[in-house]
Amino acid sequence: MSPLVATALDMPFGSAGGSVELLLDLYTGENPLIPARAFMLASQTPPPRLPAGLELMTVAGKCLSGPPFTTYVNALRRALAQRIDPSSVDVLHLQHLVFGGTPALIRALPAHPRIALVHGTDLLFAEAHRDQLRVLQETARLADAIVVPTGAMADRLLQLAPTTDRRKITKIPWGIPDHLLTTPPRRPARRSTGHLRLLYAGRLTSEKGIETLLRAMPVAQAVELSIAAPRHQFHGLTPLLRLLKVHVHYLGWLSRPQLWRTFADHDALLMPSTTLEAMGLVALEAQACGLPVLYQPVPGLSDTLATTGLATDFTNPAALAQDLSRLHSTPGLLPALQAAGHTNAARYPLTTTAAALNDLGKQLA
Repeated sequence: MSPLVATALDMPFGSAGGSVELLLDLYTGENPLIPARAFMLASQTPPPRLPAGLELMTVAGKCLSGPPFTTYVNALRRALAQRIDPSSVDVLHLQHLVFGGTPALIRALPAHPRIALVHGTDLLFAEAHRDQLRVLQETARLADAIVVPTGAMADRLLQLAPTTDRRKITKIPWGIPDHLLTTPPRRPARRSTGHLRLLYAGRLTSEKGIETLLRAMPVAQAVELSIAAPRHQFHGLTPLLRLLKVHVHYLGWLSRPQLWRTFADHDALLMPSTTLEAMGLVALEAQACGLPVLYQPVPGLSDTLATTGLATDFTNPAALAQDLSRLHSTPGLLPALQAAGHTNAARYPLTTTAAALNDLGKQLA
């Protein structure tokens, strides 16, 4: 029997992000890969359908620093303590090293063993917010095990929390749904349009590099750029798009099955992240669906993709334009990247991630 997990992600259900998708993949559904009591925040708009096994908390005041952050954590702690019978839970999975859900879960269930999962946003927010750095350092100290998806995340964590016991750090790569590896959406033969059909998919926050990408687009030739992103974030790009006179196709914020089908309509996925990525799950999902990936070689992405994607410099428009031209005109390059990408994605089935996390929990419970 796998240990029963308690886990909480203090983001509203429906939020964008790899940590959200990983939580839903691992802990929810009729037959979750990891048996759990899984919690997220209630969204302002009630969801039409809630995944089986996910519970929502109505807790206001989400913030990052100062006395209001302490108040918010205490409110989360009370909400979790009211919902969870300590005797029914074996181990805690801390879905971030920062934010409010992690300290709240630790305080609600202080006697249980703790596995902390490191995401890229943990490190970015700890670098930018003093109170979040304190939470990260405290979580690293209190966790019985710390799981990183790539070696780069371990290196960056130790820079922020240098007194962390390195023996607690375990590398377990995140995974993508097994069915995407075995039965991906059908990819039709490429239509000869004379243009390279490019796709950006994800949040449009500064560290994702969207501004760098858009500033490089006027230099590129014979390309069409589509963006799948949260609507409110895309609307925030309007002034920059007008300034640069860049035309893009906005696809909306797609569900994952919609995104997987959309991969088939494009020639390459762009990953222009400026700082780091925990792992880059969307890149692996694209590779599983036969879509080559062009990426900025930042920590995390370099670990995950290496030579199975095409590393380029999005900060250098001329270099990017040259690589796009090469991708478009070099015979056999696109098929070679497709084959390498599919082989790479096959290394990361979600069931392997779940099994490793369950085994770690058994060791601690």
